[in-house]
Amino acid sequence: MKADIRTDLAMEARELHAAGTGVSEQNEQREGYAISRIRIETDEAAKALGKAKGLYVTIDAPELTYGGAELTAAVTEAAANELSAMIVGLDGTALVAGLGNRAVTPDALGPRTAEKILVTRHIKQYMADAIPHHVRSVCAVSPGVLGVTGIETMEMIKGAASSSKPAVIIAIDSLASRRTERIGCTIQLCDAGLQPGAGVGNARSGLDRQSMGVPVIAIGVPLVVYASTISRDTVGLIAGELGLMNNEESVKELAAKAISEKTGELIVTPKEIDALIGSMSAILSNAINMALFGTDHAELKSLIA
Repeated sequence: MKADIRTDLAMEARELHAAGTGVSEQNEQREGYAISRIRIETDEAAKALGKAKGLYVTIDAPELTYGGAELTAAVTEAAANELSAMIVGLDGTALVAGLGNRAVTPDALGPRTAEKILVTRHIKQYMADAIPHHVRSVCAVSPGVLGVTGIETMEMIKGAASSSKPAVIIAIDSLASRRTERIGCTIQLCDAGLQPGAGVGNARSGLDRQSMGVPVIAIGVPLVVYASTISRDTVGLIAGELGLMNNEESVKELAAKAISEKTGELIVTPKEIDALIGSMSAILSNAINMALFGTDHAELKSLIA
């Protein structure tokens, strides 16, 4: 991946590396949003894109923040359908892990989403007659971050998985984008797991099938952009306007170097991040609940809410 361009989105990595083999892509345009499905099939493609092999589904709705209830409902349903397709055949308990630091707003997406998940495992264990027998067993955990708990996120999730014996783990985390316009209006789902904390520049050990022993579905929303990335794009635009395209890359590198040396790994998030976290955690939790419980979602919510 090009130096100093930081992104957790496979579609953006694909934009930077349009050519090459070992990657298949399918794009679908719907009213108000688009769906991109990128499958990274080879080790060479994974290395080139900086992403693990697997399926990456991106739902991009530029007007989601202001689109109203109808667009929100459509995006929620689309996310639920994509997640449902990823967990087909993975019957049994689902463990939902909300990653991140609740005290740092852009990193609070995971915990805020996990608290809205309809959890049923305890009810099925201790009050089995209270809900229909076919309702899925679901549990949720917000493991916090190493700096607060002193325990690695992976250790916490492994402990929860050891007790709950899940058939699948669904992990939610904040992501980084290379474009400010994708903040709070893009959802990425993938079956390759994730690195906790990657979106805020503090990547921990990988959370994936290899480390956990069960499939890990990762869901994220870009909520930050690196200042160095913004500087590169801005300088590139200026270079183009001034007819300096022959030296564009060197000028971009110089701008990124200046930002890095003066401010370090500065990340940028919008001033309305509190509202974005609230709306996106609601969309993700509703989508996950719909995918896990299907048509029982609304009835179950009224029973245990």
